This record gives sequence, C-alpha cells and structure tokens, in this order.
Amino acid sequence: WKRISPALGAYFVTGNHEEFSDPTKYLDAISNAGVRVLNNERVTLDGLDIVGVHYGDSVRPERLRSVLQGAGLDRGRASILLAHSPHGLKIAEEEGVSLQLSGHTHGGQLLPFTWLIRRVFREYAYGLNRFGKLMIFTSSGCGTWGPPMRVGTRPEIVLIEFE
Repeated sequence: WKRISPALGAYFVTGNHEEFSDPTKYLDAISNAGVRVLNNERVTLDGLDIVGVHYGDSVRPERLRSVLQGAGLDRGRASILLAHSPHGLKIAEEEGVSLQLSGHTHGGQLLPFTWLIRRVFREYAYGLNRFGKLMIFTSSGCGTWGPPMRVGTRPEIVLIEFE
C-alpha cells in the first residue's frame, strides 16, 4: 500500500469484521501503510468533502445523523460518504450527502445469501442506484466471509474516476 500514492490520498473506514474485537493494531497497520483512517470525520480534497463513518456508527441511525451533522458538510459542494454498509440512506440524503460508497453485501457471495441480501438491501445490494438526491454505489468487493468462495457473484475492485 505504501507504493500506491494517489494524488489526493487513500482513505479507510472500518467494516463489521474489523469491529469484532479491538481494531487498534489493525488500524495502526493501515495508517502505517499510508492510508488515512477516517474516524467519523470529514476531509476536504480539491473542493470535495469526504466523510468516513465507521461501521458501528453507520448502522445506528442516531450516531450516523450525529456524525454527519458534526461533519459540517457544505450542501453547495459535492460530498462522498464512506460507510461500509448500505444502511442509513435516508439520513445520508437528508444531511446532503451526494454519493455514498459501500460494500458489506459481497453481492450475497453464494446461495441462499444472494437471495437474502437482495431481500434485505433491495436494489442497493449491488451497483449504482439513486435514493432521492443521494447516489449510492455498493460494491461486491473482493473478499469473502465464511467459506472462501463465491457462487453466482464476482469479486471486484472498483475504480471510480471523477471529472
């Protein structure tokens, strides 16, 4: 990771697996690799606000709203919310977020979870969708949980280019 040097930096928030135990050593390793851990905070890069909310706070509506309100988003400027799970879309939209980037679903990874994920997250389980004024992109990611395999879903690393 240290050899990857994007012009505006690399940013990270925790997912559910990082929060199973004390993530301190894990987060220190990520920071030492040159990736900035966003601890429920906003950074502004070239006129773009990026807010990172850790998983445990992003799935608790009152915490998500509190973090977003405390971030001081400028509704006149584009913003990205990094939140591991595609939860809290109504709150993100109400607080003026332009684009939410999430993962968590693994695209279902294998049957019957592909069906279950669609039932729980509906159209927000995968891909680019709209929720009111909010755009939401959910990636199936490249990792797995449980069995190290995928059936009916593809792993991916997504490159998003802004103009």
